[in-house]
Amino acid sequence: MNNTFKKIDIIKNISKKHGLPLSFSKKLVNDLLDILIQNIINNKVILKNIGTFKLIKKKERMGRNPKTKENFMITPRKSVSFISSRKINDILN
Repeated sequence: MNNTFKKIDIIKNISKKHGLPLSFSKKLVNDLLDILIQNIINNKVILKNIGTFKLIKKKERMGRNPKTKENFMITPRKSVSFISSRKINDILN
């Protein structure tokens, strides 16, 4: 069983459900993702009844290759955190 849900799956679902062309659905999804990314870069994004996306800055730290036990430095980077809303948590539980 494949648990991977891809962007094309979202595009096909939107197209099928609303009778839109695939090209239009693809543009909708890409535009939505672009808007989300730009707003996450500027500050945290709160989507009511869905959740909160927040940019996290991770510091440099020491890592270890589990196979060779060799230590190496993991560079500082940015990551996105998502905290689901209480409404979604209630639906899932």
